[in-house]
Amino acid sequence: MRPARAASREIRDPIHGAIPVDAGEYAVIDDPFVQRLRGIRQLGFSHLPFPGATHTRFAHSLGVMHLAGRAFDAVFRDDPFPSPDRRRALRSAVRLAGLCHDLGHPPFSHAAEFAMPLRRELPLDAYGPAARSARGDERALHEDYTVAILTASTLADTIAAHFPFTGRHVAALVSPEVAVDDDFFVVEGHDLRGVLSQLVSSNLDADRLDYLVRDAGYTGARYGEVDTGWLISHLGRHVGEDGEVCLALDGRALYAFDDFMVARYHMFVMVYFHQKSIAYEEMLKRCLAGADDPWRLPADLEAYRRTDDVELLAWLRRSDDPWARRIVERRPWKVAVEQHGALDEVDLSEQRARLEDAGIEVIEAAASSAILDPRKTAALPIYVQGGQGGGEGTRTLEEAASIFRRYSDGRRIGRLYVDPAHLDRARALLR
Repeated sequence: MRPARAASREIRDPIHGAIPVDAGEYAVIDDPFVQRLRGIRQLGFSHLPFPGATHTRFAHSLGVMHLAGRAFDAVFRDDPFPSPDRRRALRSAVRLAGLCHDLGHPPFSHAAEFAMPLRRELPLDAYGPAARSARGDERALHEDYTVAILTASTLADTIAAHFPFTGRHVAALVSPEVAVDDDFFVVEGHDLRGVLSQLVSSNLDADRLDYLVRDAGYTGARYGEVDTGWLISHLGRHVGEDGEVCLALDGRALYAFDDFMVARYHMFVMVYFHQKSIAYEEMLKRCLAGADDPWRLPADLEAYRRTDDVELLAWLRRSDDPWARRIVERRPWKVAVEQHGALDEVDLSEQRARLEDAGIEVIEAAASSAILDPRKTAALPIYVQGGQGGGEGTRTLEEAASIFRRYSDGRRIGRLYVDPAHLDRARALLR
């Protein structure tokens, strides 16, 4: 029998202030798999160019939980639920999905994902048969670890002991591949799984609303400051003619959404793809690919629970690999040339060939940033209800927001890195 829900506690957060949590949520927060995130920096190697960026995935996850709950309250402000218990259960599932969405992140954030095992090595029975068989021989992603932890670890037992749903229901809001056979997400004939998932993962989700503001605050790069409160207070839902329920935004918040998208792009350029942190990521890739005794992320979940930044850094310090020594001693490769442009304009193949013909080893790194994440757009659309200034009509966010017309081509940054000993010669060759 589940214990009665105790009065809320509060967790102090430097971004959102006091975050209330109830007894069940506190038990999940205190679970070792969630506590592991205290040992994973939010921004990987970004603390090297930005000394303040030592905040963790744990703090970010608490923030996402908090904002996901606020977004739920805004979307369902008309309270369409048949009972308070039904509302409370769905709201708790959304908050836990926000809390747990990053459970699978490896050390140094995304930098170590390439050291993950094959998908078929993880306990992923929560996926449908087609999903398991189609991509079993692909390298696992951090989302796969998240689903495995939520459904096949001791954390699943913790959730089941405190809530009227399971870890699989929480995982279903994190990954569309998770199969759910019951009607937990169905309310008054409408399946709410889609819109609830959008609160956690979409082009206007609690994840981005937290990390942009949090990362801006801790790096000192103020490009990520957005009007989170205004955007959340203007969220709603749209029910299509086919009964599909999707996230919606009041048209009065379109200017704030434009600012939100520009902030995301500027943070990509100035923080997330900073030349120094990317240099360390690329060196780490080469270290793990070429070491005689390579470091690998374990498929066993209990072993993964004990894997964090400290564990990987300790391995690097013990290693004699030249790339490991460069990382530990903070001797990164340097940028010889950098290009910015539209997605089809950035091409460094000629410059790379020139350097390699001269006997200079090169690391090439490139990243693209589109205003919308196409994977999230393809899942479910977000609608705009009314227009800027209170107009009428309902259309998709892409149709309504002027930001997409200004940045529709997306942007790409390409860089060539070389050993600092060859930097002057490389730049002279490319001049």
